[in-house]
Amino acid sequence: MASAAPAANPTPAKPRLPAPIFALNSLDATISVIDPVTFTEVQRIPTGKEPHHLYLSPDEKSLLVANALSNSLTLIDPRTAAVQRVLEGIADPYQIRFSPDMKWFVTAANRLDHVDIYRAVFKPGSGLALTLAKRIPTAKTPSHIAIDSRSTVAYVTMQDSDELIAIDLATQAPRWKIAVGKMPADVYIAPGDRLLMIGLTGDSFVEVYDVAGPRPVLRKRVRTGAGAHAFRAWGDGRHVLVSNRVANTISKIDMQTMSVAAEYPAPGGPDCMDVLADGRTILVTSRWARKVTFIDTVEKKVVRQVPVGRSPHGVWTLDHAPRQ
Repeated sequence: MASAAPAANPTPAKPRLPAPIFALNSLDATISVIDPVTFTEVQRIPTGKEPHHLYLSPDEKSLLVANALSNSLTLIDPRTAAVQRVLEGIADPYQIRFSPDMKWFVTAANRLDHVDIYRAVFKPGSGLALTLAKRIPTAKTPSHIAIDSRSTVAYVTMQDSDELIAIDLATQAPRWKIAVGKMPADVYIAPGDRLLMIGLTGDSFVEVYDVAGPRPVLRKRVRTGAGAHAFRAWGDGRHVLVSNRVANTISKIDMQTMSVAAEYPAPGGPDCMDVLADGRTILVTSRWARKVTFIDTVEKKVVRQVPVGRSPHGVWTLDHAPRQ
């Protein structure tokens, strides 16, 4: 019986390198690229003026950086940090969000006092294309956006008029507007779309509203710390983080009880956050210290800080814990 020829040795797959960490330097018009192994800044990418927030495209192929004063979006490869292209003519994109169904792209024009709703299309070979569907004038300083899981409603805070507006995405028409607490910033929708949370940067609370009915109802004010500002889901469907910019802390909120379950130190004016895939390390931009701070949530202490540019704002990595 003839023996079979020995199988050729397969070429071993190259190990995938960890994805870089990105931090937006708002006053330098750059992005700091941080090596997650050496924890050093390895590159600075020029952007338009005042890059504040970023968002991953629904196909996960592009990281969108919103350049508010340059009226543009810079698209970055989230794994290689290569600049893919720049989308011009996006008016004052301070905060940006895609709807979960990928049909809508919403921007809050912080200095121009309006919300823009774009139809989003992903064209084979050419990528993302945006068409303006409606520009909605708002009260003073629209700040942050949240969109429900059904892609039906966009909620936007008005930072300098202390208001929250709900916009129907299908009709691009406001549903309602209410007065809220002082200097509302980030807004977060708890799983189930019933409870909506607002960080009050001008106070020390997170306000919780029931938005299931025709008009929102204030259910609770959760005391977190002075300057409650930005949210980031912990990743377990139960907890959410909020950065307290003035108190220099981060609070972990239990969304079942709507109470603070833990608190972590976050020096230097904590702002935007991400959570590493290890499920225990928080990344947070320290706006006033020009650093990205790494916090061990088990030890409840700062483990390192990486110097970056001026006024670092958004921070993100592809190798993060789940968003819900």
